Amino acid sequence: MNKENAFSNKHKILAFTLTLLTFVMGTSEFVIVGLLTEVSTDLSIPIATAGSLISGFAIAYAIGTPILTGFVSRFAKYPLMLVLISLFILGNIVSALSSSYGILITSRVVTAVVSGVLTALAMSIANDSMPKEKRSSIIAFIFAGFTIANVMGVPLGTMVGQWSNWHMTFWLTAALGGIAFIISMFVLPRNIKATKSSLSEQLSLFKQPKIILAFFIPVFTIAGTYTIYTFITPILQQKLGIETKYIGIVLLIYGFFSIFSNLLAGKIAQHNGLGRLRYTFIIQAIILFTLYFTMSSMWLGLLTIMLMAVMLYAVNATVQLYFMDLAERYSPSAKDFASSLTPVAVNVGIALGSAIGGFVVASGSLDKLSWAGGILALIASVLTFMSYRLNQKDQI
Repeated sequence: MNKENAFSNKHKILAFTLTLLTFVMGTSEFVIVGLLTEVSTDLSIPIATAGSLISGFAIAYAIGTPILTGFVSRFAKYPLMLVLISLFILGNIVSALSSSYGILITSRVVTAVVSGVLTALAMSIANDSMPKEKRSSIIAFIFAGFTIANVMGVPLGTMVGQWSNWHMTFWLTAALGGIAFIISMFVLPRNIKATKSSLSEQLSLFKQPKIILAFFIPVFTIAGTYTIYTFITPILQQKLGIETKYIGIVLLIYGFFSIFSNLLAGKIAQHNGLGRLRYTFIIQAIILFTLYFTMSSMWLGLLTIMLMAVMLYAVNATVQLYFMDLAERYSPSAKDFASSLTPVAVNVGIALGSAIGGFVVASGSLDKLSWAGGILALIASVLTFMSYRLNQKDQI
């Protein structure tokens, strides 16, 4: 019994450590959103140019993560994780010391790629180290680190930047990285061996139609939400009539509701995840469509937006495990590469949703965002139906 308890406690500590890592990385990624004005003023650049610090991060994350993950997976995970955390800390220190846009965008790009690989390896370690019956809930818990970063890390970092200066915020994220490094030294497993595989072997995973199909599931469900969420502030102000001074409180509450999304993701993934997601995305689409009608009422509109938050990350755990299982089946040497695909797809979805939302607003009105978001969620449902059918055929 004691051995079982020790075993259980060991896994809980590892899960906490990996979640701390995603929290630190999420804070570093998202905190710039609240500091764009300060960065723009301090570096004497247009606000649109400052905005590229966000889009540049997402693009670097999406492109660089799978390539670098495929390359470094040949190295032992324990020293590799420590090296990458060190690079993450260094990237944030360079950001803190930046006195020009060029240096800052370069450090952000490097930090983005390092964060992407760290996330992929964290998921891979969880998949290899945790009991099979616990994988879904643990992976959902690790993904929750990004959500908690939005709820706690971003407001904290924004306050530090506004009370002091934006450089101090990156000193904060570097310090948080240092804490994660020290804990990781003692907690990360040292016995997970490297997978000998070339980059071409890793990329060959994309020869599997099921991988490509599954990749676009999180892209479209996340895009559905971000088509609306990108313009959440003008929606709250212009449509729901909420005063500017209360916007931050609403977004904070939205962040808390999104935590439940990770709990939902773990429940969905525990049994027949793909089958359940087919209908989850239909529910998401209904919620997004409903916003068109509830925008005329402040309280109904807020309720719809909070329900939108609950559905936000429902896809993560199921698709992450599906990628890992497909890699195990078709190309075991590409498991690390497969583990990078969900966070990459999420970032592609954020970029796609923001772009579509911008197009809709430019050519129509805020009301029509709900229709665009709902259609994207329905596309995610159709793709999940297709993935489920393909998976069922293989099991016959």
